[in-house]
Amino acid sequence: MDVKDQVAEVIKQIKKDPEFGNRFKSNPAAAVEALLGVDLPDGVVQHVIAGVKAKLASKEAGGLAGKIKGIFK
Repeated sequence: MDVKDQVAEVIKQIKKDPEFGNRFKSNPAAAVEALLGVDLPDGVVQHVIAGVKAKLASKEAGGLAGKIKGIFK
């Protein structure tokens, strides 16, 4: 499983399980490793965490952009 697949798996779990989302917020490395069932090297887990945060931020920004766009209709 590559980093992209790992990011997708974490995003899926965050959407499915709010408790997992809270664990990710408080300790992202432990949450990722527990979900994936492996002890990842620090560099890899940091890439996964960064990817998840970027995806979540882009989805939030997309929703915000839609709301702003709706204001001007």
